[in-house]
Amino acid sequence: MEINFISEPQLEFGESVHFCPRKGISEYHAYDIKFRTRRKEILIGVIGTNEDIELFFKWIEKCKTYIPAKAVSKQPNLFVPFCGFNERMGFCCSIMFDKELTKSISSSEIKEISNIKNWDARLNNCADLYCGHIEYLISEKNADIVICIISKKLEQSITKQTLQPIEPSIEGIEQEDKNIETDFRRLLKAKSMHYGRPIQLMLHDSLEPYKDKSSRQDDATRAWNFCTALFYKTNHTPWRLIRNQNKVTTCFIGISFFRSRDKKFLHTSLAQLFDDLGNGVILRGSPVEVSMDDRQPHLTEEQANKLLKGVLSEYESIHGNMPARVVIHKTSNYNNEELQGLSSVIQELRINSVDYITIHDGSTRLFRTGLYPPVRGTYISLDDKTHLLFTRGSVDYYQTYPGLYVPRPIEIRVVESDESPSIICEEILSLTKMNWNNTQFDGKYPITIDCARRVGLIMKYIPQNVKPMTKYSFYM
Repeated sequence: MEINFISEPQLEFGESVHFCPRKGISEYHAYDIKFRTRRKEILIGVIGTNEDIELFFKWIEKCKTYIPAKAVSKQPNLFVPFCGFNERMGFCCSIMFDKELTKSISSSEIKEISNIKNWDARLNNCADLYCGHIEYLISEKNADIVICIISKKLEQSITKQTLQPIEPSIEGIEQEDKNIETDFRRLLKAKSMHYGRPIQLMLHDSLEPYKDKSSRQDDATRAWNFCTALFYKTNHTPWRLIRNQNKVTTCFIGISFFRSRDKKFLHTSLAQLFDDLGNGVILRGSPVEVSMDDRQPHLTEEQANKLLKGVLSEYESIHGNMPARVVIHKTSNYNNEELQGLSSVIQELRINSVDYITIHDGSTRLFRTGLYPPVRGTYISLDDKTHLLFTRGSVDYYQTYPGLYVPRPIEIRVVESDESPSIICEEILSLTKMNWNNTQFDGKYPITIDCARRVGLIMKYIPQNVKPMTKYSFYM
């Protein structure tokens, strides 16, 4: 056993590099200021009650200016001020919002939905109400993104627990449920997708002014996360991975699995690619079987072949050429059939280098002297094939461990690889920083796996005869 450490990966911004997204944007601007054709305005449409629309208007006006950091904090690098979303600094982009870009939901409409006794019917009627307004704001007002605000009363009627998706285990399979799943957030994203613009759901409580000792995030942190997600969803690039000019072009691919809503169908494969700009392309695979040998879902040779061909075809259409190297992250073990199907595509397309990697949740704990857990970036090589990487842990820059529980590492199994284990682990650590829903840079999972799991939760609501949108921004 050998213990090593990986320094915090750097990110590239408009004028320099830094490892912290918030610091990088504040001091060096968003990455895409390099592009002369970038849009400098974002047109926002809003749906909600009149009260919530007024609160949102105040929130957006606040986001346009400097927001001070959390008043009392011993970690100034963890709770930092928000630079402001405007054309002069940071994102170098402005938000356009006006009353004519809103559609209001009345109390009678909320009451009518709340009185529907059947759960599925209630959520479908509510989603249809929002979809009608989304279509208007996109087709008639040309909104770049539509904010759907869920009022307090409506939230009580359409959410059993929370609007946020319940994350499945890293193995990729959700828990059994006797009922057909209907979740409003997932349903609305799936139903509104064909309008061609992303949406953002917000709860009424997230618009209320922050108060000390509140359980939710302070205003500056909320502004960072909200505005960065808004920026990315409207086809902007906040930051990117640093490209090593001495290395070949690489395509990162994630493969995971999810159940159908009624739990009757077998697991369905899902793949997406990411390049150094964070461009993700979502593809849906075909139903798969669960192996009796290891009780994990696996692709057939034909399915693996077809899936990888589809991903690389999308890559070529975007970049104009094939990548020199392909890295595949998978949430279940590889079997011989899958490896044969994937390898045949690699050989056929003459890809120079390939890495087959399995990523699981690790069960090992590592303790160090003192009050804090192991430092993020610590990795343990158990042997040539198995490595434990702490993507969550103490962060010197934050001067703390910004978590609630003892962190567990992710287990990385190198099935076949043309790269060294240290490079594989370094790339995975870098990919944990490509989640534009959260500007705190210590994410646990690489975006390849995190995206696959999140997309699967929404993909199950899209009928098999409907082609899903291929951009990750529609699933965030």
